[in-house]
Amino acid sequence: MTAVTPSAPTDGALVEVQDLAKYFPIRGGLLRRVVGHVKAVDQVSFELAEGEVVGLVGESGSGKTTVGRSLLRLTEPTQGEVRFAGVDITQLPRTRMREYRRRMQIIFQDPYASLDPRMLVQDTIGEALEIHGLAEGSAKLDRIAELLRRVGLEPEHMRRYPHEFSGGQRQRIGIARALAVEPDFVVADEPVSALDVSIQAQVMNLLRDLQDDLNLTMLFIAHDLSVVEYVSNRIIVMYLGRIMEVAPANTLYRNPKHPYTEALLSAAPVPDPTVKRNRIILQGDIPSPINPPSGCVFRTRCPYARPECAAVVPELAVVGPAHAKACIRDDIL
Repeated sequence: MTAVTPSAPTDGALVEVQDLAKYFPIRGGLLRRVVGHVKAVDQVSFELAEGEVVGLVGESGSGKTTVGRSLLRLTEPTQGEVRFAGVDITQLPRTRMREYRRRMQIIFQDPYASLDPRMLVQDTIGEALEIHGLAEGSAKLDRIAELLRRVGLEPEHMRRYPHEFSGGQRQRIGIARALAVEPDFVVADEPVSALDVSIQAQVMNLLRDLQDDLNLTMLFIAHDLSVVEYVSNRIIVMYLGRIMEVAPANTLYRNPKHPYTEALLSAAPVPDPTVKRNRIILQGDIPSPINPPSGCVFRTRCPYARPECAAVVPELAVVGPAHAKACIRDDIL
């Protein structure tokens, strides 16, 4: 195999995703044959520029986490390309992935489950430094102390176990672990959803400060649009494995173009109690990804659906500067 080396993309995009799909097989019968597939992600394409924070939003079951894990090859994509710094990492053998693992990290959703309860904090954070040969001995301990200070903890915390910390502190440790190897790209997989509201704000402020200081490229996954707005330059809205709308954050909140985005925004809390929003209640539950609706996957819950929505799979169409939606109707919103 020809050697592949990291290189800068010509168009400034650090991460390029093209027609990404992930289908999980369903097995049944005595022989455990494949009898169907869960279409968790279906033909998703987008880019992240260097230093950009892109929010990925949608209900539970929309495929957000699968996208994030597929970008890092923690979940192997079924098809499609994931280009990091110009190289399609989906084609790299696992032995070649190590040099890219250092440049791509993840912050997990659950701070309780993501830390080994038997490991001291210094071992949890220092493990990646040793694996990638970045520091050892006293230099490693100095690096761990620096990371703990950066995330708002004290150096002496490195000699404690995870059960000695609160949920917010554990998430800070998880963030320090992700930053230990100085990555270029971080997937933040609903990093505040398991935390109390007051702690959420602290962690969100921390992530925003870290992005500003380190110029991180970040995919920030959440189901709450009000959370994503605070940290994101641009927002991607997903539903049942497909992208419904993409727009700069300010544009999306001010002028949504897709009915699903409109419904999500109507449910987002507003800090001003005098502001009233018309709540849009979507009928029914999100359909099963085993047998998604034909045509537009949102049509079964869309208040504007018409017969042709069942026959046509809408492509992302430009509706404004850096703004696109996947809807065949142009007479709504």
